[in-house]
Amino acid sequence: MAKLYFYYSSMNAGKSTTLLQSSYNYRERGMQTLVLTPELDVRFGEGTVSSRIGLTADATTFSTVDNLLAIVETVLAKQPLHCVLIDEAQFLTREQVHQLGDVADDHDIPVLCYGLRTDFQGKLFEGSRYLLAWADNLAEIKTICHCGSKATMVLRLDGTGHVIKHGEQIKIGGNESYQAVCRKHFKLGMATRDHPELPFEPPHNPTSD
Repeated sequence: MAKLYFYYSSMNAGKSTTLLQSSYNYRERGMQTLVLTPELDVRFGEGTVSSRIGLTADATTFSTVDNLLAIVETVLAKQPLHCVLIDEAQFLTREQVHQLGDVADDHDIPVLCYGLRTDFQGKLFEGSRYLLAWADNLAEIKTICHCGSKATMVLRLDGTGHVIKHGEQIKIGGNESYQAVCRKHFKLGMATRDHPELPFEPPHNPTSD
């Protein structure tokens, strides 16, 4: 029986690199993969997954209203499919996580999802929340904070490198906009050793999440 996997991490842990390597491993053995990426992430061009070390691959884009099970079944009508890989899986909706579970359960195709666990305010993304709840296998891809400890959180930065504590949950950006840090430096608001900020402000009404 195929499984639904969630590989989660903070920023800059190599999620896209791992995804691209996994897809390459399948294809090297003559198997077909489908790489899906949210249409809102166009940092490297539409329909492209790219890693920080220079690896790239074509991908099929999807929006929050697309049925991912239907997309997979459309591909299956034309060719065999041996693995589905999702980049930036934190942007999935609850319904789409359920659909990916159907891909694994009904079509016996493994689904590998790669994404962030929490946002810049320490809150779970919708996609991550339901992947943590419903995935068969969970695995953390590790990276480190500027202090050398494991980075588990994300800070958002403005154009001058100072920490931003409020704003919309989704804002696409790379190293210029986000920094991976440990929990201690997330609470202190320290994106680097040399730039202490104001302490983290917890949500006023966390029970509403």
